[in-house]
Amino acid sequence: VDLDTAKQELEEFIPHVRNIADSSIRKMAGRDLTRFKQFKRQGIAVKFGRFSQKENNQIRKNVEEFLAITGIDSAEKLLFTSRYPEEKGTISRLKAEHLFCEKISEGIPRPWRLIYYRARKMFDPNNYKGRYSREEKEKLKKYHALYGNDWKKIAGMMSRSNLSVAMKYSEIKSAINYGPWSKEEIQKLMNAMEEVIRKRLEDTNPLTSSGKSSRDLLIDREKLFQKFPWTEIEAKVGTRYWRQCKQKWNTILRNKMTKGQQLYRGTKALQAKINLIKRLYEMGVEDANEVNWEELSNTIGDVPREYVQAKFYKLKVTCVPFWQKKTFS
Repeated sequence: VDLDTAKQELEEFIPHVRNIADSSIRKMAGRDLTRFKQFKRQGIAVKFGRFSQKENNQIRKNVEEFLAITGIDSAEKLLFTSRYPEEKGTISRLKAEHLFCEKISEGIPRPWRLIYYRARKMFDPNNYKGRYSREEKEKLKKYHALYGNDWKKIAGMMSRSNLSVAMKYSEIKSAINYGPWSKEEIQKLMNAMEEVIRKRLEDTNPLTSSGKSSRDLLIDREKLFQKFPWTEIEAKVGTRYWRQCKQKWNTILRNKMTKGQQLYRGTKALQAKINLIKRLYEMGVEDANEVNWEELSNTIGDVPREYVQAKFYKLKVTCVPFWQKKTFS
């Protein structure tokens, strides 16, 4: 399939496909297009976002079956072949012969690349090693000074996952302020958010926002909750970690939407918890990823969905013993 045809056919399943690099589109045309069409015939839509427990179980099943077929003796060797240079040739040959790409994504209506990354995260023994010690943080700074953003190399030297070392370095690379936000910091955050939102609008429709002042910038409220490049915003703020920036932005949105009212205090908080539990029960979903948090926002008031999610998470962790071992329902 030529590139233009691939873009056109993939756009039915991935609306933002034209923003993806051409090399990635070619790979998706080979690995995903036939699968997507099969799922469509079955009435199953292509999914994005957080993986459900059912999908995680399917990945485990696919990996275990592939190991049984090939005789490869561990998921780490299968998914992190470069860690085993002496066996790399044999493992790569087995993966090619037994159609690794097709097998690993069987029964999961998502792009292959996302399934592969999820499997690597689930089966990486370096991914769950607890807090970083002071010595590890110093090593991380030293390795970054030598190798830059080569997270794969640094992860191998520290026996941590790529994602773990990248996120930890983002957190420790500069002096982070953990106290109350100053007016200057809040203004920097607001300026950074406006810059990112304005750029996004201009990329979508150059005629709508170019040349307009801050006061003229009108956008749909939903766009204030969309995924943002938080590490980029962190760099613009300078004194706060990306997660702090995200939390502060959601706090600002909540205060604007509620006009500063305290919606989650005293008896109001008790009623909000009751309403939230009732509404979740009425939805009858089997997995947290099936919850439409937008629909639940008004159980507490006119607030961002992240606020409701955070309140539910706190409620679950503090009130449900052994919640990690229970199904969502």
